[in-house]
Amino acid sequence: MSKIQRAILSVTDKSGLVEFARKLEALKVELVSTGGTAKMLRDSGIAVKDISELTGFPEMLDGRVKTLHPKVHGGILYRREDSGHRAAIAEHGIPEIDLVVVNLYAFEKTAAKAGVNFEEIIENIDIGGPSMIRSAAKNFQDVAVVTSPADYQAIAEEMSRSGGALSKQTKWRLAQKAFAVTAAYDSAIASTLERIGDTSAPSSSPEAAFPSTLRLQFDKVIDLRYGENPHQKAAMYADNSRTGVAHARQIQGKELSYNNLVDLQAAWDLAQEFDEIVCAIIKHTNPCGAATAKTLVEAYERALECDPVSAFGGVIGVNRTVDAAAATEMAKLFLEVIAAPAFDEGAKAAFASKKNLRLVEVPASQQPWVLKNISGGMLVQDSDSHKLSEADLKVVTKREPTPEEKRALLFAWKVCKHVKSNAILYARDGQTVGVGAGQMSRVDSCKVGVMKAQLPIKGTVAASDAFFPFPDGVEEIAKAGATAIIQPGGSVRDQDVIEAADRLGMAMIFTGVRHFRH
Repeated sequence: MSKIQRAILSVTDKSGLVEFARKLEALKVELVSTGGTAKMLRDSGIAVKDISELTGFPEMLDGRVKTLHPKVHGGILYRREDSGHRAAIAEHGIPEIDLVVVNLYAFEKTAAKAGVNFEEIIENIDIGGPSMIRSAAKNFQDVAVVTSPADYQAIAEEMSRSGGALSKQTKWRLAQKAFAVTAAYDSAIASTLERIGDTSAPSSSPEAAFPSTLRLQFDKVIDLRYGENPHQKAAMYADNSRTGVAHARQIQGKELSYNNLVDLQAAWDLAQEFDEIVCAIIKHTNPCGAATAKTLVEAYERALECDPVSAFGGVIGVNRTVDAAAATEMAKLFLEVIAAPAFDEGAKAAFASKKNLRLVEVPASQQPWVLKNISGGMLVQDSDSHKLSEADLKVVTKREPTPEEKRALLFAWKVCKHVKSNAILYARDGQTVGVGAGQMSRVDSCKVGVMKAQLPIKGTVAASDAFFPFPDGVEEIAKAGATAIIQPGGSVRDQDVIEAADRLGMAMIFTGVRHFRH
């Protein structure tokens, strides 16, 4: 291993750089830097040479041209064991560069800003940085490339132990990371510019909703113990949004499993459906209880009443900070996970004895797309974020729903959207009563919802995620004692279904919107 003699430092994210540069300086490494990075180091009392001193050429074009020079890339790219390379370097007076410390313009952060203009987006495309990173990574046998402040400490420690050198294994690991950085950076640029469409305004064509090439970048957060079953391996990856379940903060409990995370997402999605206080209890991605109320503890108690047997070992999602009163009641039941925007100190104290219970604070998120693997490819769709308005509702029966029925129907519709198809859900105002999920026949879902109900069905309303293909589903719901139905409509037998509802004295609303959930 040869000692590192000279390093170039040119970074946008300057966190930790001064301390790292001081350690390099202590190891007698000559430091070369550019623009704002050089100024910061110099202001911190660190000896640094400007890039223009190395190249003999000034920075120009508002900083667009700084490091794109043979004395930079020649010093990085030349192979130390190649006699021809050594002769060329000597002939042209090119000093060798052994360490490249570079991170890139914050392109994605800039592009995501509200109201950002096209010129600003283009100016934040880094050219010199990726070029240096690639040069150093290509010549990893001789040059180390550091692209993340997270690596500074480990690099400095290894150099201190070895008298200023880095092993080939370390250089290879850094090179792999570097190529991943530039690949992700180029992918972000390509995807952003494709969405823009032209230089004056975003494209409004229907095809603009989805890119012609789907580029995804996720970083591994954690290896999970196993996947859906113990014989399957699994890991969790996250995007760079800093929002949603993948970026949640676990404040208590044992590590999350694959199934925990899937159920956690289902619970969180349902909780975000409501503006009022709501509690959703999830089992195997289906709600076994959901309720709204004036307080969180009341919402939890009402949700639990729907199916306390299935709730055992479930996952809870709420849309308010969990307080001591709610936590005290929740702690009485064996639960796997509770997902909330936050937990107050009283709640944390109430849960403290439940050492295995996972408490997870989830940052607010918007999920624009839903992805599903198929063999050889990927399906992409918009997330199902449709919310009903009064204009969507069409009463199709002779009897209008009462105000109480209408409130219950709208509540049931929101929850039914999160039940696996075929879905039938029975509810009262702000409380689920019975859930029929995932049956191959819709009429069977009607029966399962009644079978699962722990509260009286009589006087409830029912929601169906898709149309009734035959009147038998309506007849089954009426037999159970429900008085009104909300459903999309759209069957070739809609008239038969409406006539059945009229004959049974039921009210029925069509929404014109289907909520299949496969």
